[in-house]
Amino acid sequence: MRALLRALTDRGHTVTAFTPFLDGDRDGYAEVDVSGDLEVRVGLNVSQFNDVQCTPIIIKHVVNATRTGCSAVFEHPRMREIFDGRSRPFDVLVVGALWLDCVSYAANVLRVPAVYVVPSPIVTYSERSFFGHVPNPAAVSNVLFSRAVPTAFADRFANALQTAYGSWTLWREERRHRQIRPLASDAVVDLVKPSVTFTNTHFITEPSRPLSPDVVQIGGIHLAQPGPLPKDILEFIDDAPHGVIYFTLGSVVLMSSLPEDVLSVFRECFSQIPQKVLWKYEGDMKDKPKNVMTRKWFPQRDILLHPNMKLFISHGGISGVYETVDAGVPVLGFPIFYDQPRNIDNLVSAGMAISMDLNFVTKDKLLDAILQIVNDEKYRQNAKIASERFKDRPMSPADLVVYWTEYVLRHNGAPHLKSHALNLTWYQYFLVDVIITLLFFAFIILFIIYYLLKMIYKHYLKYVHNGKAKCE
Repeated sequence: MRALLRALTDRGHTVTAFTPFLDGDRDGYAEVDVSGDLEVRVGLNVSQFNDVQCTPIIIKHVVNATRTGCSAVFEHPRMREIFDGRSRPFDVLVVGALWLDCVSYAANVLRVPAVYVVPSPIVTYSERSFFGHVPNPAAVSNVLFSRAVPTAFADRFANALQTAYGSWTLWREERRHRQIRPLASDAVVDLVKPSVTFTNTHFITEPSRPLSPDVVQIGGIHLAQPGPLPKDILEFIDDAPHGVIYFTLGSVVLMSSLPEDVLSVFRECFSQIPQKVLWKYEGDMKDKPKNVMTRKWFPQRDILLHPNMKLFISHGGISGVYETVDAGVPVLGFPIFYDQPRNIDNLVSAGMAISMDLNFVTKDKLLDAILQIVNDEKYRQNAKIASERFKDRPMSPADLVVYWTEYVLRHNGAPHLKSHALNLTWYQYFLVDVIITLLFFAFIILFIIYYLLKMIYKHYLKYVHNGKAKCE
């Protein structure tokens, strides 16, 4: 979102942002801090994610977080001033959207078009609400499904069940929240649908699938121009004749919170390989191998772009996925939750990654996987192919954002981009009324056939009976 808003301000647009993640005011950009009403947590214990592996718990968390965010923003005194007309008018609402429509409430009040920004791969459960269509579970994996493409029957069966179950769970959880703590947006019958939705996807890291014209893929928009590496890190990388491996689980999970037996597996494995290792780790590490450098933070993008990088060991967060694809570096994935298993499986399908389970990792399995990727040139070649395809675009993601946002403004909300499916009720969209009508006509036809056959049979019996009487 930061990169998207900067693209707009760099082109002369004036932006007012309600956010808990402050970036600092600049020309054409003013922030309203809403962090006081929200709990912003970065760096969680890995054990907490063991409790959010199942679909109902993830949906419960997302619904609660989204509705809490809507409440914090729309009840903020500055937003109330805007709603009451005590502020200068706005032309468009740009909002970070995850799974719920409550985020577009301001567009209803201000009578302006809405532009959605989806930070993760398109959320399966919201596509009907956002775009009017339901993804086909036979061809499109659920965002919480572990496979990139449901190829086998078992995959399609499980994907269909999870899609149906997740959709029902989302409806039930949102309904429960509406009853417990209703929001102002709950009273609006028809919330403004997005004129355009920018999704953090790209057809290299997301399998090809049908998309309506109001969906614009801007995966990789956060990729900034690389900068120089700190001197100590650069010397460490340059002085690695066998190359360097970079290991991180992102900013959400504390590496130091991993169980000691898991940490010891990585330490023992790293001590037996010729490559040097950059390990994002909080605090001091006991028994640290000599070929390992630890830091609480590393300039990840700049490190991955160094030509001496051999492998990226990652949890599969979507930002890191784009950074490694852009750099053309193979991946050893340890996905933890949400879209990460699916993200890693996309890279596995591209032939540039191997996926492993962090809960069942052993030294031998880890060592074999690392040596396989580092020594087998096909992983690096496939990573380079993916990188070339990723970079081959007619427009940069930032240019796409500016063009389509201005397109919405030029064409009064661009209603022609929206699918007619948004105007259909659920039974119309799924052709329930058509199917019932067909069944009704089929019943009438079958009844007529049955009646005619019954009449023919009756007359036949009468004819046979009369024939026997004459013979007697």
